[in-house]
Amino acid sequence: MRTVVVGAGIAGAAAGYELARNGVDVTLVDPRTPGRATSAGAGIICPWSSRVEDPDWYRFARAGAEHYEELRAALAADGETELGYRRVGSLRLTTEDEADDVLRYVSGRAAESPLAGDVELVDARRARELFPPLGHEGPAVHIPGAARLDGRLVRDAMCRAAVKHGARVVEGAAEVVADGPGGAARGVRVDGAFIGADSVVVAAGAWAPALLEPLGVTLRIAPQRGQIVHLRLPGTDTTDWPVVLPMSSHYLLAFDDSRVVVGATREEGSGFDHRVTAAGLKEVLDEALAVAPGLADATHVETRIGFRPVGPDIRPLLGAVPKVPGLVVVNGLGASGLTMGPYAGSLAARLARGADPGTDLAAYDPLR
Repeated sequence: MRTVVVGAGIAGAAAGYELARNGVDVTLVDPRTPGRATSAGAGIICPWSSRVEDPDWYRFARAGAEHYEELRAALAADGETELGYRRVGSLRLTTEDEADDVLRYVSGRAAESPLAGDVELVDARRARELFPPLGHEGPAVHIPGAARLDGRLVRDAMCRAAVKHGARVVEGAAEVVADGPGGAARGVRVDGAFIGADSVVVAAGAWAPALLEPLGVTLRIAPQRGQIVHLRLPGTDTTDWPVVLPMSSHYLLAFDDSRVVVGATREEGSGFDHRVTAAGLKEVLDEALAVAPGLADATHVETRIGFRPVGPDIRPLLGAVPKVPGLVVVNGLGASGLTMGPYAGSLAARLARGADPGTDLAAYDPLR
């Protein structure tokens, strides 16, 4: 069997890896488009404290978090261990008035997922011990099982591992080729060269609608620009600092090299305008310093831009496209791409090779 995966972000790389591990002849097409969400994303794995109440979204996000245990083991067996992954825990900041309700909500979810660990309420002093730049004066819910990772490292590890299992990586812009209107997908054309396939997985993120439109397939995805700031605290050991989740949609997390990542904007209607804007930078830094004033003297390292693929609702878009047999779509992961991406890609791979995905995907219909 031959399959082409279009898009080598976190979901596409996972699909390619899953297919190659199962003996499928895989070609992974990587357009290397500036602004890919995977290249910019922060990498927070903590679905248990999310404010999203949609049960189908949460079911998928929780499965995505738990899938990392299987993925890491598989990659380690293939010699890939550098993922930037560490279970550092997280602090969901709250107020005295809301602390009990937040604790009850998070604990209820965590009780169903052993990966989350023993959730507890900590006071402001303990929170600052865990994340010293914090200025938060209220309590926080501590979730020890939360993790952070480097999306670029995970993606690259899966691509390399897929190649070890026989996959090919082709750089360039792809065009999906089908046997006329209503016909089956039979491959892709990359910069004029045809690559035949029995199935095609489109994991092209915010660029997927333009790719599918010539096939008569309408995908309700739009780019949402995220501006994410990287800071450095020279000489500071940030290795074990937890992820910080304030009461807004912003976040803070640290990596091993004295680096702290703060973000992010969620800019609708941005198109593919790949720029750092004054307003975006101000928003991110204002939010970060309001929560962690101890970062005021940090060095600005870079600001990354990513275009999140946002669908008609919060749930992923995942499934086969009936009107084009052999075509599978995985998209719409939004701000949760690094949590859900490897799991979503693995499910797309199962669909592409005709295997049972092992879960009900009705709620994630890609054409809804």
